[in-house]
Amino acid sequence: MFEFLTGPMFWLSISIFIIGMITRFVTYFRGLHWQLDRVAYRAFPLQGLKGAWRSIYRWLLPFGTHGWRKQPFMTVIFFGFHIGAVLVPLFLLAHNMLLKDKIGVSLFTLNPTVADVLTWAVVVSAVLLALRRVGLPEVRILTTSYDYFILLLSAAPFVTGLLARYEVGSYSFWLILHILCGEALLIAAPFTKLSHIVLFFASRAQLGMDYGIKRGGMQGKGMAW
Repeated sequence: MFEFLTGPMFWLSISIFIIGMITRFVTYFRGLHWQLDRVAYRAFPLQGLKGAWRSIYRWLLPFGTHGWRKQPFMTVIFFGFHIGAVLVPLFLLAHNMLLKDKIGVSLFTLNPTVADVLTWAVVVSAVLLALRRVGLPEVRILTTSYDYFILLLSAAPFVTGLLARYEVGSYSFWLILHILCGEALLIAAPFTKLSHIVLFFASRAQLGMDYGIKRGGMQGKGMAW
């Protein structure tokens, strides 16, 4: 099972993830309204790119926007979840050993203690995000079982990774389940809300371009929109 999951299944899940995410990113921009969006972006590319960059980097900074500052608790748990969810899969030593074995390339590796802290941050933040959906009426009314499924799918590789890391019960069982959960997440990502891994950048870029060109950014400069 381990040979299969780290062999053919590894390549299949990676391929689905990469091809699917590229497809979602391209179709997002191809789906923009020609007259309302793409004409303006092509006419004023520099102003659009400035607005896109400003929108992306400010939303990537904790408390970098008014929206983040209005909800400090949500901001902390959001970044606690996402920082760990990005850094641990990419820079964990064991993952880089697998990359080195498969493609001959490895990345910077995290200190094991730092990796543990970030993994725990993901798990704790996931629990708090679930409780937020239960506890806040304005969030609960918008929440469906699908949202809990996505949260569970996102947290499962980290929970199983910790169980394998601390050898709770059978190490080989948790390791296999950890790999299965990780590959299931990769396969599901392009087809679910997890596509926001790339669509976050697409949507923030579009909104930033709108504000940089059409919604006041070029006010008084002969802008027709």
